Amino acid sequence: MFHQESFTVGTRGRGTSEITGQVARAVRDSGIGRGLCSVFVHHTSASLIVCENADPSVRSDLERYFARLVPDGDPAFRHTAEGPDDMPAHVRSVLTATSLSIPIEGSELDLGTWQGVYLWEHRTDPHRRRITVSVVG
Repeated sequence: MFHQESFTVGTRGRGTSEITGQVARAVRDSGIGRGLCSVFVHHTSASLIVCENADPSVRSDLERYFARLVPDGDPAFRHTAEGPDDMPAHVRSVLTATSLSIPIEGSELDLGTWQGVYLWEHRTDPHRRRITVSVVG
């Protein structure tokens, strides 16, 4: 069996948005009890992560780390067409992931106790991001 659906997430700018609920709903709607869920973000300046969902300081620490690792306005970047956060956003998305694979068991995401699925917006301005969930089983 195969099921696929998409949804859009509005971001408030740089930072994470939990999408575990939307992805889990797509898995339940699929009617597939055991299989694999693929989550894909259709953008080059946002990414997907599986991250701790109990303590939000984990995600803010990640954001601070990436700010040091890939700073906005770095003079090494030539691609600045959309501003000083443009190329850093592309680098951040390449260093993380634009797709995730998550096992399904009992028609539910088989995540660990403290795991959640997050869209990570790497641009400083708000954006609308399209995500596709594909379920096979």
